[in-house]
Amino acid sequence: MTDDARVPEPSGVDLARVALRAAKEQAKARGAAAQQKKQARRGGGLRSGARADGRDPLPLGAAINRLITERGWETPAAVGGVMGRWPQIVGDDLAKHCVPLRYDEDPEERVLTVQCDSTAWATQLRLLAPRLVARLNEDLGHGTVRVIKVLGPGGPRRGYGGPLRAPGSTGPGDTYG
Repeated sequence: MTDDARVPEPSGVDLARVALRAAKEQAKARGAAAQQKKQARRGGGLRSGARADGRDPLPLGAAINRLITERGWETPAAVGGVMGRWPQIVGDDLAKHCVPLRYDEDPEERVLTVQCDSTAWATQLRLLAPRLVARLNEDLGHGTVRVIKVLGPGGPRRGYGGPLRAPGSTGPGDTYG
């Protein structure tokens, strides 16, 4: 064998350099692993910065709009807005005597129920119902309200167990409208 075929074993200073280089690489690998663990605990390495991301705070209105959109509450929220703006939509005279009670958002129904304080106003609202449905659908989108159900005034509470009850009576006979 020739001397060129043999690789000399490192010794002395060369051996120390090799050991130092190996120790540095191992320390670097341990440090990188520890850094990755830290970042995973902090949220996957996401860092706050100058650009917006999904973790930034939102203004209240934007947060509410995002929630309404994510949950699919657009129609109920719009109808709730109509109930709040009822006097502007139907006029002050009609709003004084007729109050929206509820909205059935079932796709087959889509009924807005309104109660009036007298039979005369209930009749007036029944005559105005087609125009009112068209007006509401302009504000809310086509087909949001299909029918307006008009209720007349409610009668007194029918308590049949009062102290002055006649034997065999069934309560008041008047239907109030």
